[in-house]
Amino acid sequence: MKHLWAPWRMEYIQGDGSPEAGCIFCVRDLAGEDEKRLILARGEHAFVIMNKFPYTNGHLMVAPYRHTAELGELSEAEILEMHRMLAFSQRALTQCMAPQGFNIGLNLGRTAGAGIEDHLHMHLVPRWNGDTNFMPVFADVRVIPQHLEATYRHLSRCFSSWGT
Repeated sequence: MKHLWAPWRMEYIQGDGSPEAGCIFCVRDLAGEDEKRLILARGEHAFVIMNKFPYTNGHLMVAPYRHTAELGELSEAEILEMHRMLAFSQRALTQCMAPQGFNIGLNLGRTAGAGIEDHLHMHLVPRWNGDTNFMPVFADVRVIPQHLEATYRHLSRCFSSWGT
């Protein structure tokens, strides 16, 4: 029997980091904790954060600082900065990780798949040819080949030019 070592999964299974434990996207005043929280870039209205429970390595999210679940409540400035951060993030991931494609989207509401439904956020998931295998289908397990902290260190170099 082979073992798949994924120590970060226990936190997810046990519910730590769930919406009930506090909103992970309400980080405006927590700039000193960016590395701990896996925040790669901050703007005036929005920020880029790594997904702690990713579909693939480099799975990022872009969120506004303002706590809202309603897309229609975003200001023009929030929408523009989030879109610019999304485009910058795609370029940074392309430069750092060389994916062959991306999935980009929003899950609005629990029924649509939002794990955290009270604070909207956009997902940017890099994809590689052959990155889908039998594990998610048969075992409900995702294989993430690199530790989150190593991915953060790698990507933080590519995000150092944000805002310049």
